[in-house]
Amino acid sequence: MEPLTVPGTLDSLGAIAKYVMAAASEASLDKKTSYKLRLAVDEIATNIIVYAYQQANYEGSVNLRAKIDEQSLTIYVEDTGVAFNPVEKIPLEKENLHKPLEERPIGGLGLYLAVDGVDKFFYERVGDRNRNIFVVNRTKS
Repeated sequence: MEPLTVPGTLDSLGAIAKYVMAAASEASLDKKTSYKLRLAVDEIATNIIVYAYQQANYEGSVNLRAKIDEQSLTIYVEDTGVAFNPVEKIPLEKENLHKPLEERPIGGLGLYLAVDGVDKFFYERVGDRNRNIFVVNRTKS
């Protein structure tokens, strides 16, 4: 699949979702797995757009690349926003699940729920770029 580069704006979320679903279809993922992957990528992409670009008054792009092999589909999402490692925040979000409802903050579970929906999630900082990597296993026919 060809990579996709879109502006770092909320208007790009539709194109990002279409790209992920096209990759999922090409990888022959089932509907449930495809949906979870789209949801995970959407959560990270939304955070990139809102926090790394809009709230930082910074313009940038979001780059996606899909890699399909016999075992898995891997989606790479990159941006040039300020360094942010979602893996560091996930344990804090997960901890909130164990608090009584009245003590939980509103929201704040998106990252946890996103990465919980894929088989593997990795983050790396490469030069001036954030790289979020989503891996879902392909089922054998």
